[in-house]
Amino acid sequence: MTDMKKIYTQHGDGIQDPKLVMDTDPLFKDVLGSSISRRTFLGMGAAGALGSMLPGPSFAAEKKFDPVVRMGYIPITDAAALLTAHEKGFFKKRGIDSAPPTLIRGWSPLVEAFASHRFNLTHMLAPIPVWMRYNNNFPIKVTAWDHTNGSAIVVGKNSGIETVKDFGGKQFAIPYWYSNHNIISQKMMRAHGIKPVIRPQDAKLASDECNFIVLPPPSMPPALAANNVDGYCVAEPFCALGELKAGGKLFRFTGDMWKGHPCCVVVMHEQDAMDPDRAAWAQGVHDAIIEAQIYLGENRDEMSQVLSRDGKKYYPFPKEVVKRAMMFYDPAYYKNPHAIQHTEWGQDRINFQAWPYPSATELNLNELKQTLVTGDAGFLADLTAEHVNKDLVNYDFVKKSLEANPKWKNDSSVPQSGDPYTREEVFQV
Repeated sequence: MTDMKKIYTQHGDGIQDPKLVMDTDPLFKDVLGSSISRRTFLGMGAAGALGSMLPGPSFAAEKKFDPVVRMGYIPITDAAALLTAHEKGFFKKRGIDSAPPTLIRGWSPLVEAFASHRFNLTHMLAPIPVWMRYNNNFPIKVTAWDHTNGSAIVVGKNSGIETVKDFGGKQFAIPYWYSNHNIISQKMMRAHGIKPVIRPQDAKLASDECNFIVLPPPSMPPALAANNVDGYCVAEPFCALGELKAGGKLFRFTGDMWKGHPCCVVVMHEQDAMDPDRAAWAQGVHDAIIEAQIYLGENRDEMSQVLSRDGKKYYPFPKEVVKRAMMFYDPAYYKNPHAIQHTEWGQDRINFQAWPYPSATELNLNELKQTLVTGDAGFLADLTAEHVNKDLVNYDFVKKSLEANPKWKNDSSVPQSGDPYTREEVFQV
């Protein structure tokens, strides 16, 4: 475990660092703090909701195999392993060229770019490949997990939210309908008598209803600062940024509700993952990713610098924000609200572990069927976890990589006794 007292002293609330001033960051130039109007925000929310709708059947046909790794990514810590594999030369170490990764602002354009074969390797929210393969028949394969945990629920300090029941009558943002952020948040609220709904933001809400909207992750902290949403659930470092610059407070870490949960998964095109002639390439890609995950886990401070705008600028955030997102997980600090309730789980704010546990895929699918989304989700009705585990996920490359790198077993999401490739899911809201 990291030295929480030291991290808190350096990066706790109350630090005065001019590099954390939100409006110096071009990522927020479109929506800045309290300058955003209600009308502007409603329009932005509508655009975000439309942008969140998964793309139509405009997927491109299979293209000629390109052995250069081409990655797109959202500026979140979920992508850290892929970025590290490129930055540290782990692909090149295996004779594989990798183009500079491309930063994409939102999930829909990333899905579209991957579907059109602009990218051959990327990270996606775990439920998205389910939708792509079984609602649109797109040939996609999940080949590993990018990380575990790494997300949280953030609420405004003046929102009046102290308990889950306080979400009644509130506006709540998520990054995508098909996301574990949506699944976990809705499950938490339902368990405490709050009904998730999807309505126009100016619609009247009952005292036991919480309105869910979709916003791109970069738009969430400014919307919270402007009091246009009362809370959000998203990946880091937008939780850390919400704490430091948007008047937010951590309500609950998602990894403290679903122990060691997946968030983003590694995805490839089916032919790249299944063609025997590409197997050596695909294996090399996964060997590089596993090496990057282990390196990240052992060198968080260094990689916070490297990935930040103070380093190689993969993320448009200063090191202070990225480091908090990767390292600051202090139960004593996060006691009001009680954001960490299961200290016995031994989790971290984010971990980096690749094995795609079938038990988690099963839980994910079953919970997705109970989660409110927009559009037609009828394709889920007859979909079974057994089929998804066998048909969507390729375990071959990642298992071979893990077998060659036993350090992966040290991750807190991995059972420390018995078969490390099998676990029982723990989900307590």
